[in-house]
Amino acid sequence: MSRRAAIEEAVLPPLVALLLAAVVGDLLILSFGQSPGAVFQLLLEGTWGNAYGFGQVLYKATTLVFTGLAVGLGLRAGLFNIGAESQLAAGGFCAALIGILLPAGIPALLCLPIYVLAAALGGGIVGAVPGVLKARFGAHEVIVTIMLNFIVLALLNYLTSAKIHVPDTLHTPELKSGALPRLGDAFAPFHGSAANSTILLAIVTAVALGWYLFRTRRGFELRAVGLQPHAAEYAGVNVAGVTWRALAVSGAIAGLGGLNYVLGYKHYYEEGFATGAGFLGIAVALVGRSHPVGIVLAALLFATLSQGGLAVNALVPKQMVDVLQAVVILAVSTSVPEVRRLLRGARRSNDS
Repeated sequence: MSRRAAIEEAVLPPLVALLLAAVVGDLLILSFGQSPGAVFQLLLEGTWGNAYGFGQVLYKATTLVFTGLAVGLGLRAGLFNIGAESQLAAGGFCAALIGILLPAGIPALLCLPIYVLAAALGGGIVGAVPGVLKARFGAHEVIVTIMLNFIVLALLNYLTSAKIHVPDTLHTPELKSGALPRLGDAFAPFHGSAANSTILLAIVTAVALGWYLFRTRRGFELRAVGLQPHAAEYAGVNVAGVTWRALAVSGAIAGLGGLNYVLGYKHYYEEGFATGAGFLGIAVALVGRSHPVGIVLAALLFATLSQGGLAVNALVPKQMVDVLQAVVILAVSTSVPEVRRLLRGARRSNDS
């Protein structure tokens, strides 16, 4: 495939899918008796049109980048990780525990590697459990990760509410050291938004994952297992090893997402802070086609829709934006393969 053809297949199908979603969105808005132009203008003004709204988009996108990368890594290995919700929470909980145990006054840069290790370890352990069960006993990762969501979240809620919570609250004590600064501390227009320095860690993670997948032997083996495990095994790849490592690393990446809330926003672990972010990461990974660049862009899209739902609530119900998110997912999953098929058919006709 030529470079031009590769670019066409990478760019045109998502654009067609977004155009289709926009058309359906227009029809939904018209059904409420509102002008699509006015609603989309209000959505953009409440998100990218002002510093506070844009900061909220960046904050929500940061968590979605981590969960999207986690799910995307699993999909590249032919695995469907539904457990990003509990892995995200486990990472945040472990980071909060470290923050409680550390002495006060330690600079953030010195604490950051410890927090990163704790969050990755927490999420990685939760991810490794279905990985080992899949590799050793053939247990289906979808069933195991779904069950672990209930088990892990219930366990973390019990530990928080019964053991280490602040009285009359449902959260742990605040971190003693190492809290990351918000963007509003350096850029005054972002003041009041939850956007923080964890976004830099999300970008570094996306770059590192892209390098791992497409520039290393381990990444090639992972992608080979995802495309055809029997052929990969015949070529000498340890499929079982790739399977459990992929889910463990996937869980570790999701766990890092907990730092966005615990280290950069509230500075403590709170019950329910991860609600929905893990599951929305599945949509981000699917829309982003399991590619780090696509996942970052999809995270920004879904974060914009999420924050924009609050902005357009004066004209249309917020639930309309939730429906629009579902429309985007359906449009990408149905139109992207069809557009690619048409492009390849057109190229074959031209060649002949």
